[in-house]
Amino acid sequence: MIIPIRCFTCGKPIASEYEEYKKRVEAGEKAQEVMDSLKLSRYCCRRMLVSQVDLIDEVAQFKY
Repeated sequence: MIIPIRCFTCGKPIASEYEEYKKRVEAGEKAQEVMDSLKLSRYCCRRMLVSQVDLIDEVAQFKY
């Protein structure tokens, strides 16, 4: 739902990279090249970005 601040496995901060990653991938760049340029070399950090699904807008409409 919301991108985690740090990678669950190694603890590297990744939330600051997510917006750039999302913008560039939607513009048509390959995800691998974007992650390489953002210096996300560990597969655990890459997993965090690739597996992220934005559901916050769908969940936010359901209030108490």
